[in-house]
Amino acid sequence: MSFSVTTWADGGTNQGLLPYLVALDQYQLEEFKLCLEPRQLMDFWSAPQGHFPYIPWANLRAADPFNLSLLLDEHFPKGQAWKVVLGVFQTMNLTSLCEEVRAKMKGNVQTQELQGPTQEDVEMLEAAAGNMQTQGCQDPNQEEPEELEEETGNVQVQGCQDLNQEEPEMLEEADHRRKYREKMKAKLLETWDNVDWPKDHVYIRNTSEGEHEELQRLLDPKRTRTQAQTIVVVGRAGVGKTTLAMQAMLHWANGVLFQERFSYVFFLSCHKIRYMKETSFAELISLDWPDSDAPIEEFMSQPEKLLFIIDGFEEIIISEPSSESLNDGSPCTDWYQELPVTKILLSLVKKELVPLATLLITIKTCFVIDLKPSLVNPCFVQITGFTEEDLWVYFMRHFEDSREVEKILQQIRKNENLFHSCSAPMVCWTVCSCLKQSKVRYYDLQSITQTTTSLYAYFFSNLFSTAEVDLADESWPGQWRALCNLAMEGLWSINFTFDREDTELEGLEVPFIDCLYKFNIIQKGNDCRGCITFTHLSFQEFFAAMSFVLEEPRELLPHSTKPQEMKILLRDVLLNKEAYWTPVVLFFFGLLKKNLARELEDTLHCKMSPRVMEELLKWGEELGKAESASLQFHVLQLFHCLHESQEEDLAKKMLGHIFEVDLNIPGDEELQASSFCLKHCKRLNKLRLSVSSHILERDLEILETSEVDSRMHAWNSICSTLVTNENLHELDLSNSKLHASSVKGLCLALKNPRCKVQKLTCKSVTPEWVLQDLILVLQGNSKLTHLNFSSNKLGATVPLILKALKHSACNLKYLCLEKCSLSAASCQDLALFLTSIQHITRLCLGFNQLQDDGIKLLCAALTHPKCALERLELWFCQLGAPSCRYLSDALLQNRSLAHLNLSKNRLGDEGVKFLCGALGRPDCNLQSLNLSGCSFTREGCRELANALRHNHNVKILDLGQNDLQDDGVKLLCEALKPSHRALHTLGLAKCNVTTACCQHLSSVLSSSKSLVNLNLLGNELDHDGVKTLCKALRKSTCRLQKLG
Repeated sequence: MSFSVTTWADGGTNQGLLPYLVALDQYQLEEFKLCLEPRQLMDFWSAPQGHFPYIPWANLRAADPFNLSLLLDEHFPKGQAWKVVLGVFQTMNLTSLCEEVRAKMKGNVQTQELQGPTQEDVEMLEAAAGNMQTQGCQDPNQEEPEELEEETGNVQVQGCQDLNQEEPEMLEEADHRRKYREKMKAKLLETWDNVDWPKDHVYIRNTSEGEHEELQRLLDPKRTRTQAQTIVVVGRAGVGKTTLAMQAMLHWANGVLFQERFSYVFFLSCHKIRYMKETSFAELISLDWPDSDAPIEEFMSQPEKLLFIIDGFEEIIISEPSSESLNDGSPCTDWYQELPVTKILLSLVKKELVPLATLLITIKTCFVIDLKPSLVNPCFVQITGFTEEDLWVYFMRHFEDSREVEKILQQIRKNENLFHSCSAPMVCWTVCSCLKQSKVRYYDLQSITQTTTSLYAYFFSNLFSTAEVDLADESWPGQWRALCNLAMEGLWSINFTFDREDTELEGLEVPFIDCLYKFNIIQKGNDCRGCITFTHLSFQEFFAAMSFVLEEPRELLPHSTKPQEMKILLRDVLLNKEAYWTPVVLFFFGLLKKNLARELEDTLHCKMSPRVMEELLKWGEELGKAESASLQFHVLQLFHCLHESQEEDLAKKMLGHIFEVDLNIPGDEELQASSFCLKHCKRLNKLRLSVSSHILERDLEILETSEVDSRMHAWNSICSTLVTNENLHELDLSNSKLHASSVKGLCLALKNPRCKVQKLTCKSVTPEWVLQDLILVLQGNSKLTHLNFSSNKLGATVPLILKALKHSACNLKYLCLEKCSLSAASCQDLALFLTSIQHITRLCLGFNQLQDDGIKLLCAALTHPKCALERLELWFCQLGAPSCRYLSDALLQNRSLAHLNLSKNRLGDEGVKFLCGALGRPDCNLQSLNLSGCSFTREGCRELANALRHNHNVKILDLGQNDLQDDGVKLLCEALKPSHRALHTLGLAKCNVTTACCQHLSSVLSSSKSLVNLNLLGNELDHDGVKTLCKALRKSTCRLQKLG
């Protein structure tokens, strides 16, 4: 991601070039800049390379036509720029522009003087730059710029004060600010110049007014017109976070950004300073000061005018032993106290050191969760890198044919991981470079882009297939091991830059390193002389993964730690869900693909180890023996890994122990991985599948013109698991957003005679008509015993569902319609349903507005001889005391109903009294009764106590969240004498019970021979009350197993 860098200078002798530079389009302007490099100028200028004026690439990259003309004026004086421009235009075959420039040069020779900018030039400037200088680059915190006037051929600012009239102190302050700005500008430009970008890697986005406005808004990302004090820039590796931070610093140094807001801006590279010895904050911010003594007292006197840019904060996080240590320790507030650098930076981030200063922090996405607890009112800015439009333009620069580009991008989109990675320019360059290699053209595009590993493998393989390196054949395996070990050791120690000692320690030889430079696999470190770094983090991750699959020398095998390290990584990613190691593990599995391994062996002159697969399978076998293995695994992540390998045999062996799978499929990447793996889960018993409709919806237009629809094929493959897997008995589609085409495949699988699904759950499934299609397919299904349609607005669908379930072949035992917008009228259909079939034993109707009228209809069905219902859930159905009267009458006649849930209904003492009319009968078969949150008091408790004295069938009684108080619970305890041998679970949570009641409860605990579970949570029991209960628990006669 690039932002504008604007350089202001006086008008000079080359301003006449501006119209010709403005005439270039976006692509031509980039090519023109590239031709200004010294090695390109040699093609049409006979001077030695060392004698060419050198324009820093960072300045060239950011320059618009106007600023480019200024750069030419600065570096090619006395008319030399005209010759350079003509030579570049000739190189670019711009014939018409060449003729115009020659004519202009001829006119200039005749007058022996190159004129300054004309009025036409000024108008051209305004059209080209969109008034960037006077508007677009103005700091929103600055006042309007003074008007410009032209005097004696120079541009001057009206109203400027004579500096000689300033106070000496102000002059001194202005002077050291100027020197600091100049030093920081020079330092940043030098850093950029030292970056070895690929020679064909052009920056496709010119500096624009919009990009500069992005920088202006950086400190007010929410556009509230108030400056945030902690801004966190978040993004993947390589998408432009550091570039953004450096651009912000450079724009301030150039005087076009944050001028009124900040007097000083400090750039702190965490990578550069994390290894420093103990220092003070004052010394730390003085490192870049041009003189020996920085004005610390001035900084301290105006902290609100300071901006600290902290780049790469993940390096501070990972240098700490644990996330807890980030927030440990006493605050640091002394600017002169010597402390570890990490401590100083953490104190700065926590607003302990300079509370009023503004912070701009960059950090990789996966580390944000560790940083958040340390921040004070942060504002996060997401850097996404290349957009889809940027990708199109970038690929067009490489391939030129729009049809070929569309074909390539369409294929890459199928690999979402690779597609998202292309937001980083260097990954995008890797993809283009790989696909442009002549050898790759003979391969199938789909096979190359199918996985990220395959693309990287072919990329590196083709680079080295014809490489001429001064290395003996027997040296290659050792050099690859050295490079891969260096990459892995770097990731272990969270190090991305390596000095000469690191490379020598691993045994990397100079010819091999030079070759890596040549192919842009490595580059010079930005802030470390003589150091190297991998051009992109993904390169380091690929070679780190490769360190596990390379064969080690036989003499080192007995001492090798690679198998143990591999298991640590697998555990971190597949069990602990560590995002840091995920790319390495994915590359590791991808390198297990047999044809990729052979390709790398042939072209890289190395040998892959056959022991790796054995170790991996052994690890999977050990984990499979553990209890609940499928619950321990991050199953979807395992699916991603196995899909990356594309090895069917490996997937079959690794997935043989999986019994339960929970899959959330928001995109194509998850869909393809699940399709590849599910068919190999032969022992799978339960599948939970949440799918988004858009992953299938997007291909509807393509489906009309393409014979192959990869997403629908993957979805149908998943659905076929319901048919081919004989052990799969439970299917949960909750929270799925299905589409017509996806529902069709699902229905075909469910109605297949070989489908063994017995339990189907469809909570919150959209659209609603999907349930109608499903229920029609399930009509007459004798295998289905459990159906859960809760949390759906069924409405008029209820009669259709119940009609289908009345089929004579239907064997449904459990039906859940909770939170389905049922009304009292719906109960008429439900009552007929209950009297028509005898196999329904459990009905859940909670969270529906059934009210007393609806319960009256249901109770009529409960008294029917054919009703076999055993469990009825009626929680939160807006029931009152009348419902209890109907239920009491039904309980007197019904001999099957054993479990009744009436929680969250306002039954009151009167309602409880009605219920107890039936509950107090010895022949009442009710075993479980939930009356929690039913708004009754100790009077209702009195009725329950009396009922329990005559009924010994009740085993579970929940009375929580009712105002029973000590008196009510005391009455209940008296009823639960040793003679009551049934009740084993009693719920008294939040019943306003105090210590005064603990003696009665203690008596029950000591004497009851059945009570094993007691819930007293949410009651105010003091130390004495708990002591009384504990005394009872110690008695041998106490049977209690669980006390809440």
